[in-house]
Amino acid sequence: MTVTTKSTPHRSTSTRRVAAAATVGTALESYDFYTYSYFAAFFAGPFFFSALGDTGALLASFATIGIAFVVRPIGAVLFGHLGDRIGRRSTLLITIALMGVATGLVGFLPTGESTAMFGAVALVVLRIAQGLSLGGEWGGAVLLATEHADARRRPFFASLPQLGSPIGSVAAGGLMLAMFFGLGPEAMVAWGWRVPFLLAIPLIAVSLYLRWSIDETPVFKELAAKGEREKNPVWAAIRTQPAAFGVAILVALLGIGSYSLMNTYTMGYGVVSLGFDEMQLLAAATIGGLLQFVTVPLFGVLAVRIGSARVVALGALGTLLIAFPIYWLLGSATFAVLVALMVVGGILPTASWAALGGTMQELFRGRHAYSALSVAYAIAAVLSGFIPYLTAELGTATGGAWWHPGLVLAALSALTLVGAIIAQRMRHLGDEDADAAQAVTPERVPEPA
Repeated sequence: MTVTTKSTPHRSTSTRRVAAAATVGTALESYDFYTYSYFAAFFAGPFFFSALGDTGALLASFATIGIAFVVRPIGAVLFGHLGDRIGRRSTLLITIALMGVATGLVGFLPTGESTAMFGAVALVVLRIAQGLSLGGEWGGAVLLATEHADARRRPFFASLPQLGSPIGSVAAGGLMLAMFFGLGPEAMVAWGWRVPFLLAIPLIAVSLYLRWSIDETPVFKELAAKGEREKNPVWAAIRTQPAAFGVAILVALLGIGSYSLMNTYTMGYGVVSLGFDEMQLLAAATIGGLLQFVTVPLFGVLAVRIGSARVVALGALGTLLIAFPIYWLLGSATFAVLVALMVVGGILPTASWAALGGTMQELFRGRHAYSALSVAYAIAAVLSGFIPYLTAELGTATGGAWWHPGLVLAALSALTLVGAIIAQRMRHLGDEDADAAQAVTPERVPEPA
């Protein structure tokens, strides 16, 4: 009796479990991001930078948000290299552990006047650790989801890690809102602000379990089996696909930057300049985040039908059209109008966000995809991370003109629209490698003698 090989689909890990493992990591990343964003908007300035005055403290707290984005490319290079060398799954276990620990430790920082300097330095160090983790998380999560999925459903599964943003936003905003109402402002200032950070520690265990329980992706297994892993994947990606990097960065600007602008800058701007109550802004942002639980997968379904790049383009065009009207209405909005503006202003950028992973994954070869996605996304995140700070400076330079945040949102939309149009015309290299890896897997079966 002899043996031969038979081609069978690779399905050692269910796509549902993989999608959960990919999404939970981005959810924790988003939870950490929004928890710190709210902390920066309301507490970081008075706790650590009060000596700089009200405006200086606000700008300094926004700058600590940007610090994590500055080091993000370093994390992208480091963890992108690991992801293309040791595997997607193993690398994502490292990134999620680093993020959770760093976030949890923020909850232990001292806030007294005598320790303000130490607290500020420690805060910066922990933000650097978070930034390194952020650099390797998103690209790996997208690949984890798409490299396990078949070609027809790949754009939809690429959208699922993007659900992490509304999950984290709703969890962080809802928790902050509940604690403000339940504890009151004095208790929040005294100790309540620590609770959202400390909760990140048990969340690590859930995330690690889900990622530990899944298989490595078929694409990486195929590359490892054939000995086709790049020795220096970051350099290989830049050298062989430089144009794709530029396109990927443009595509990502609106999806990342709109969150920084609307959920970070607009929070502080709404309280300080427009006179909104903190709870109103938190409630409006939470309601807008809840809506994304529906819109993100719906845009993923649309991406299956018309393509990921087209969905990104539609979201960018729509956001460009409403950028100025939103901020014009915001200045005199009631709470009901505020919620409506957050909903409308969230749906259109969400289209670009939901289809971002699918669009970028299609641009890069599998052998260096982790590095390429991570570095391109990190560069876009660096540019977007300083949006709250730059928008605040623009507001100061224009005397607080109502249109200054609208100008920033319109610029982000226009750049992403150009990137999406170009991306639609580029080859789907990532899909080609994923299709080849999933087409067959060796299986020994008996053959009659």
